[in-house]
Amino acid sequence: MTKTARARYTLEFKQEAVRLVEGGQSIAAAARTLGVVDQTLFNWVKAQRQGQLKGADSKAKVSAEQMEISRLRAELARVKMERDILGKATAYFAKGSI
Repeated sequence: MTKTARARYTLEFKQEAVRLVEGGQSIAAAARTLGVVDQTLFNWVKAQRQGQLKGADSKAKVSAEQMEISRLRAELARVKMERDILGKATAYFAKGSI
């Protein structure tokens, strides 16, 4: 079994993610946008409400570029899924009109 490296996020990143949720976005939507797991974001929101939200160690910070790459990967996955759904819907409706 191989071990994967655990992602580490800065306190600022976590606070911004929590702000999105507190601003009215659902946890699922905000997590998709940021490229994190729903449960992770839920835990950050819970920790923020308890006053215990902490960031990663200063040794292994996630750079702005890495956060942007993570966000773009999540967006790409979402757009590919939407494209596939639209392709299947188009094929279905094209079959019915002939």
